[in-house]
Amino acid sequence: MKRLLLDLVVLITSMAAPVAGVAQDGTPAMTSPEDCLSMETFPVPDGEHPHDVAPAADGNGVWYTAQGAGALGLLDPVTGEVERIPLGEGSAPHGVIVGPDDAAWVTDGGLNAIVRVDAASHEVTTFPLPPEGAGANLNTAVFAPSGLLWFTGQSGLVGSVDPASGEVRVAPAPRGRGPYGIAVDAAGEVWFVSLAGSYLGLIDASGAELAITEFDPPTEGAGTRRVWADSQGVLWVSEWEAGQVGRFDAATETWTEWPLPGDGAQAYAVYVDERDDIWLSDFGANALVRFDPDTEEFVSLPLPDPDGSVRQIHGRPGEVWGAESSAHALVVVRTACDS
Repeated sequence: MKRLLLDLVVLITSMAAPVAGVAQDGTPAMTSPEDCLSMETFPVPDGEHPHDVAPAADGNGVWYTAQGAGALGLLDPVTGEVERIPLGEGSAPHGVIVGPDDAAWVTDGGLNAIVRVDAASHEVTTFPLPPEGAGANLNTAVFAPSGLLWFTGQSGLVGSVDPASGEVRVAPAPRGRGPYGIAVDAAGEVWFVSLAGSYLGLIDASGAELAITEFDPPTEGAGTRRVWADSQGVLWVSEWEAGQVGRFDAATETWTEWPLPGDGAQAYAVYVDERDDIWLSDFGANALVRFDPDTEEFVSLPLPDPDGSVRQIHGRPGEVWGAESSAHALVVVRTACDS
């Protein structure tokens, strides 16, 4: 286990923020959020190539998909110990989320199935996709208020699982291959982004057939990769090809985009924390990046390992988690101040 304090290496990549201590007039200066940031990494077994992470419902453990090992891992951050749960022969898990039942739900591209892992017993239940969903290249999932789990397949489909009945449905997505990230907003609407298609899609499941409305970002070919909703229902999108973060206001159907700092930025993952700050992973800078929508300022936090390749970010209050897929480690940024 390695710990890296970021007091000296946090890079303020826009306007300078206040620093804790004494102001020029001799009065105590206010503590800024970046003064509290610290980073810690946790190695996982070599060869696992952890892809996605999801803090467990117990408030301590962290689930991760061990894509290279065909397993789901569970990290105990207190001890650094890892428990591995095999998902079946041929498994290559991509995404993991925690459901309303506290179980871990996995999108498994190798099995072409949605997999449920019970939080207590670690019993594995598999929901195979129907024949029309063959070769889906499953990516990510999210639970809607209806209780359905919605998922994307990068080969060109979206679908749902009804955990109560076990029914699995799939439907083609617009523009063919590309569906990747998926999210539910504050109103319970289900949204996804297409990487190859470069659009944001709204799923309407009210009819007999799924209807999908497409919203293109201002930057052509932006490469919309992942999406997350903030507490107000605004959608935040990582634009991989453009190296930008996009904001989509569904109420007005308007976009705003900001380029990440530095040259050669590649915005892969996006996550919105409890303060509605936006977190992204930048492959170009090998860093995690925080964006403050109120000030429109970025803070870049270099990863401790070369070519860390954080492909997904998740978190819980005071913690932002990612998986360094190329470095075989999980990483956490602790964001809470002691005072």
